[in-house]
Amino acid sequence: MQPSTSIEAILKRDRAVVVVGVAGVTALAWAYLVYLAQSTSGMSSGMAMAQLQSWTAADFGFMFLMWWVMMIGMMVPTAAPMILLFATVNRRRREQQGPYVPTVVFLSGYLVIWGGFAVAATVGNWALHVNSLLSSMMGESTSAYLGGGLLIAAGLFQWSRLKYVCLTHCRSPLSFLMTGWQEGVRGALRMGLKHGTYCVGCCWVLMGLLFVLGVMNLLWIAALAAFVLLEKVVPAGQRLSKATGLLLVGWGVVVAARLLG
Repeated sequence: MQPSTSIEAILKRDRAVVVVGVAGVTALAWAYLVYLAQSTSGMSSGMAMAQLQSWTAADFGFMFLMWWVMMIGMMVPTAAPMILLFATVNRRRREQQGPYVPTVVFLSGYLVIWGGFAVAATVGNWALHVNSLLSSMMGESTSAYLGGGLLIAAGLFQWSRLKYVCLTHCRSPLSFLMTGWQEGVRGALRMGLKHGTYCVGCCWVLMGLLFVLGVMNLLWIAALAAFVLLEKVVPAGQRLSKATGLLLVGWGVVVAARLLG
């Protein structure tokens, strides 16, 4: 085989390599979540008894890691179209002897933004837990006011302008790259940060529903991840978002009505 032919074959396998990489990162994240759910299933009573105790630095570190890995497992698959398109553009540029940036640089920027969200979620987790608003460190809300309010807020957010703008960018990877392409490693990192920002802007309120449904409820985590993916890839994604918004508002009203009744 000629060297040029060998290089061409390697480049054509770039897409497969990226797919395997994305799948591998997602699988590792989910494996950790499953392990964590199983290892903490018998610790709920102990966590609940420690409700009023101050968190240690280790508690904050553990919860941050849990939230960040959770976001990686949930959100990396939804960013797959953008990641694959970025890799395709770079492969073609490399074939034409142009500047080339590894796809992992773009992905790193994306994950940094979700790491920032994990910090905020950890602080929220701490505040709810120490104020006895969660059944345990990784449980669900014990307050009907909080649960109903978060459900209604999430439903209204699905109809907001911010949701529409961010979801539009997330659903249009080609437009994002054509209008926002930046050269070099720093440029690729900034692009990943920007795309991650749109992604967080699109989904942060939905992620907050885990405080209602259970921070480590794997069924609801998987359901939310699947819903976010559908929002981004199906043709009727925006209509799906608005319809879901109505359902969430209705759910929240039911929760509040039960409390008042």
